[in-house]
Amino acid sequence: MPTDFSLKSMNALHRAAMALTGGRFGWHVAGMPVVELTTTGRKTGEVRTVMLTSPYQEGNTWVVVGSRGGDDRTPGWVLNIQANPDCQVRFGGSDAQSVQARVATADERARLWPLVTGAQKRYAGYQSRTDREIPLILLDRA
Repeated sequence: MPTDFSLKSMNALHRAAMALTGGRFGWHVAGMPVVELTTTGRKTGEVRTVMLTSPYQEGNTWVVVGSRGGDDRTPGWVLNIQANPDCQVRFGGSDAQSVQARVATADERARLWPLVTGAQKRYAGYQSRTDREIPLILLDRA
């Protein structure tokens, strides 16, 4: 399972590569668009930013996966969203946009999970590594 250090390092390297290339590199990874998600820390109230991939989009809603590589722990950014769903996102180098983020309902997840894993099989592999149900997070743009 990925450690906190490795996840933070990957995010830092991703941001550095994007900065060095003026955003020409890094907005698509493994065939998926990248989302820069900014949340408010549930404990500290500080701004927290993470780079995520979105394996599926539907209208004004982008789906991101709270997988943490199949770890048994829920990602901190998911917990932050549950505490405060008001977030900011950037897509493809755009200016930040406000979104409402939420965990998909059981019915939504049942419909969306096959679409996510059909497009990106790695998420099914992540789910097989953990007993927790990996949440799908919906980023609803106004």
